[in-house]
Amino acid sequence: MENTTHAKRNSSSTGFWLVALGAALWGISPLFRINLLEHLTSMQVVLVEHLLVCLVAGPILWKNRHELKHLKLKHYLAMLFISWGGSALASVIFTMALTNGDLNAVILLQKMQPIFAILLAKLILKETLPQKFGALFTIAIIGTYLLTFGFHLPFGEGTEWLKIGSILSLLAAALWGGSTVMGRLLLGQIQYSTVTSIRYVFAIPLLVGMTWIEGGVTNLPQSGPALTSIIINLLAQALLPGLLSLLLYYKGLSSTKASMATLAELSFPMTGIIVNWLAFGEMITLAQLVGFIFIWSVLFILTRQQQTNQNQLSIN
Repeated sequence: MENTTHAKRNSSSTGFWLVALGAALWGISPLFRINLLEHLTSMQVVLVEHLLVCLVAGPILWKNRHELKHLKLKHYLAMLFISWGGSALASVIFTMALTNGDLNAVILLQKMQPIFAILLAKLILKETLPQKFGALFTIAIIGTYLLTFGFHLPFGEGTEWLKIGSILSLLAAALWGGSTVMGRLLLGQIQYSTVTSIRYVFAIPLLVGMTWIEGGVTNLPQSGPALTSIIINLLAQALLPGLLSLLLYYKGLSSTKASMATLAELSFPMTGIIVNWLAFGEMITLAQLVGFIFIWSVLFILTRQQQTNQNQLSIN
């Protein structure tokens, strides 16, 4: 019995650090994306990134193609949302946000993803909202406001009604949160590896079409330092914040409690803020720190509620 308990503790501890490492890799994404945007458009960056990941995802999808049989229309619509919305459009929008606003705000606002997922799960999956969700949601909105406008009113000298970077970041967070909900719908029918593969492979036609309309497909540098920089940054983006981060994160999540995973995921904004400071000279403001604390506190309370409910169900 003691050996079993010890093994579980070790597994949980390892899972925690795998989640933290996977989330930390998300935080270095701006370093590669912003360098790529010196030579490519947002759509070009996302298209080539998806093509690289598809070298791994394509064979997995082909191997598991039998899982796609006998699915209902709602499952195919979920696949479309995950690939076109959560993978293609959200990635393009997030990449655009990095060049249209405060880098720290863009990164920190991504912690709103679970809030959007809860709201969409209520609408689509008819899940029950957590206790006191209205009050918690209000606190999260206040945190979002502070990340966007600071301690200022959204008008007047030196301010703007529309903070394009923050709006784009929130839209990307909503699409990624929606993908989480659609993923839950699909996971009852097919494996997670298949869902992940679909996310990238099915997004390719849309990204090719969007890039073609933009006129960027034929505008890639042919040689020289620019091409070398593009190749290095694309490979780093696709493999580190892309494929490797997902593998580490979901491997760790399989043996980590939700509340502990929320703590481990703090490595994402911490890494992002450090990268923004060292690479781009962006310092976090007091208002952004307070706003992030508001949002993260809401997420921590929600995950603790979820964990408590799961424990009660297992006892019953």
